[in-house]
Amino acid sequence: MHISEVTVNRPVFAAVLSLFVILIGLASYDKLTIREYPDIDRPVVTVTTIYTGASSKILERDVTEIIEDSLSGISGIREITSESRDELSKIRVEFTLETNLDTAANDVRDKVSRIAALLPDDADNPRIAKSDSDARAIMWIGFSSDILTSIQLNDYLDRNIVDRLSIQPGVASITIGGERKYSIRIWMDPEQIASRQLTIVDVIRAIKNENIERGAGRFESTEREVGLKLDSKLKTLDEYSKIVIRHFGDSKILLSDVAKIEIGPESERGFLRANKKSAIGLGIVRQTKSNVLDVANNIKDELELIRPSLPESIDMSIGYDQSKFVNESINEIRFALTVSMILVILIIYYFLSSKAATIIPAVTIPISIIGTFFIIHVFGYSLNVLTFLALVLAIGLIVDDSIVVMENIKRRIENGEDNYTAAINGAKQITFVVIATTLVLVSVFLPLSFMGGKTGRLFIEFGVVLSFAVIISSFVALTLTPMMCSKLLKKDEDQSERKLFIKFKKFYEASLLASQNKPKIVYSVTIIFIIISIWLYTFNDPPVTNKE
Repeated sequence: MHISEVTVNRPVFAAVLSLFVILIGLASYDKLTIREYPDIDRPVVTVTTIYTGASSKILERDVTEIIEDSLSGISGIREITSESRDELSKIRVEFTLETNLDTAANDVRDKVSRIAALLPDDADNPRIAKSDSDARAIMWIGFSSDILTSIQLNDYLDRNIVDRLSIQPGVASITIGGERKYSIRIWMDPEQIASRQLTIVDVIRAIKNENIERGAGRFESTEREVGLKLDSKLKTLDEYSKIVIRHFGDSKILLSDVAKIEIGPESERGFLRANKKSAIGLGIVRQTKSNVLDVANNIKDELELIRPSLPESIDMSIGYDQSKFVNESINEIRFALTVSMILVILIIYYFLSSKAATIIPAVTIPISIIGTFFIIHVFGYSLNVLTFLALVLAIGLIVDDSIVVMENIKRRIENGEDNYTAAINGAKQITFVVIATTLVLVSVFLPLSFMGGKTGRLFIEFGVVLSFAVIISSFVALTLTPMMCSKLLKKDEDQSERKLFIKFKKFYEASLLASQNKPKIVYSVTIIFIIISIWLYTFNDPPVTNKE
């Protein structure tokens, strides 16, 4: 039994099929990621190593070159770039588009772990991180104060604000810009150290030996067991100043004799300014596949709750908000989508001159558009400018099948068949045409998904979304459209043709008759146009130069 016959005989079933398409589409829409453009960034893994006190040359020789040599053998690497500056080594490993980011990160970790023993003992363990577009902050919030110091402001934010923002839905982490952490800073006096026959190494060793915290085993008895801990962590400036560097009989050299000790920021190399003031910035990093707009709105709502509790001396402002750009872009495309739907419906009504005949193909538009959201969700795509653009272009295509089916059924009704028979026979007669048209359109747009490089990554979502929108419209045209035709179309409905259509019909009939009477001329003109097209294509082809 033909599917159109089933839907005509069971109109409720046909309606349920379309409602099901709408339901899964709406359910998928809430789960979709919204971004400005598709994710076309190549997989990148960064290796960061901190070596406190080391110069850029030392880092380049003892850290960067060793790690680079170990990473060069990993498959799928497109490019390795490195940066060595004072106290910091950063290596950026870029992989090909086909490489899985998780697999690449694991390969990098394996290589780095093998050469860990070759790195300086004083250097921190290399930190390996996956870098992608989702790891960038979507919002920066600046905090400044005319009364509090940068250290005090940073401490306040760390204790009161960071945790509240980090637990919001969709937030992966909080990045602190211009960070100023409390620390004990020791400024050594080279002259004092040299006069006491000491070295920098002696001072560092003494500080490490006095400032430790480690396990010391456990104490066991017949009734209880107690863990032991050696705790000599220093917490105050006075405790640091009394560290003994060396003993000379009854006298001893203290750290305060050879150095200046003070409380200060851990690092002063980076800074951030907001509204022309020194500030501390909080960067909001969203979770992968989370909705940019939802995350930004949640953060803004939480900031409104935080604002009344802030001290009067602290100013808060949003310096950067990616959601504004995304929202404006998406709204523009949504507006274009709405206008396109309205214009298509008006044009259909103008040509068909019938409310019933207009409603039937017009229903196809929202069903196909909403149903496509499910396909976007299944393939893991996002709602962006290109996917919405595909939906805009699809509007003009998805109504074609319904119009063809409806016109064939309408012709049979005008020829004397009843609505039931005309709907079944008309849909059966045109089924192959609808399928063939759909396959042709899909074969045109779907190959965009197989393009290589960044261009392919950019247009893959465009091609898939457009193709499936056309497929869904064909399904609706063969199920819902015949059912609606059997219920809504009427014989001898007033469809008086407009003068413009009459003139066009006469012109078309005359040209059609002329082309049939003179086939050789038609063939010749067609061949000439093909030759001209090929010539123009080759003429505009840029010359190929061999580069050695």
